[in-house]
Amino acid sequence: MAELGERKVIEIIFSILGESPNAFPGLGDDVAGWRLWDDLIAILKRDMLVASTDVPPGMTYYQAARKALVMNVSDLAAKGVRPLAALTSLGLPGDLGEGGLRELIRGLRDASREYGFSLIGGDTNECPDLVIACSLFGLSREGELVLRSGARPGDILATTGGFGLTYLGLKALLEGLELGGGVRKEALRAVLMPKARLEVGVALARSGVLTSSIDSSDGLAWSLHELSRASGVGFLVEDLPLAQGVLEEATRLGLDPFEVCFYGGEEYELVMTVEPARWEEAVEVAQEAGVELRKIGRAVEEPGVWFKGPDGHLRPVEARGWEHFRARGRHHGRSSLPP
Repeated sequence: MAELGERKVIEIIFSILGESPNAFPGLGDDVAGWRLWDDLIAILKRDMLVASTDVPPGMTYYQAARKALVMNVSDLAAKGVRPLAALTSLGLPGDLGEGGLRELIRGLRDASREYGFSLIGGDTNECPDLVIACSLFGLSREGELVLRSGARPGDILATTGGFGLTYLGLKALLEGLELGGGVRKEALRAVLMPKARLEVGVALARSGVLTSSIDSSDGLAWSLHELSRASGVGFLVEDLPLAQGVLEEATRLGLDPFEVCFYGGEEYELVMTVEPARWEEAVEVAQEAGVELRKIGRAVEEPGVWFKGPDGHLRPVEARGWEHFRARGRHHGRSSLPP
């Protein structure tokens, strides 16, 4: 698996399974879907959290369980789908204490309440590492679902927020990087208590202004390449979308702001393309949902992703990001949670 990497593993799985004529979207988007009747689609999402690769030092059981649901909600948000119900399967270490179990369940409960859906069942089993596998269910109309594959040359490239905080936060937790007070607080909150952009994702999808969308949890660079491959376009990024305070902190620490922005990961922003004629409408819809859209570039005909700096120099954005199996021990190779 380490030699194959997650993307190749998925390719092999898809090649064996094949496509189902009743599935929409097909294999390879943020969510799975099943046509019911007329244009109504059942939207399904399943993602899992594994403590040894997804839980950094300093994260509590409560935060880990909450994150497990947020990861799933974020993918539905990218498609413009509101979750209605969830199932959660728990792989629990035999030495997990009752206090830790109660924390886990409170985290799941509070996350489901935060995003307005119910946990209606699941499964438990013993596992050497904590595993939280969540399955979410929602409904959509075929015309409202925002896929990865709709971007066209000339479309405006935008995000729901800035990047770089989780890059800094993970370095602080994993490597002991000393961050400045204001940025440290925001960076740690971004890692330990992430937020999914559900309301704005649903509002933008229903308005019909988006041509494509993806969740950015695998990093901004990888998300752009995924949109590029699915839509058959390239992207020219003309504004480095760093979160507030990140540029100054990265400069102080001698870090490359380009790396910090594009290769962080675990940032649950939405990356999207918008029809140019409807940009102002998209901005208004997002504002009503409490989000300031950030225009960062445009879709172009030539494949690939490029960043155009203030001096006009083009720098290629490589298709790098988080990938299971290749990145042995995303955080530290073993769970930091107590028994």
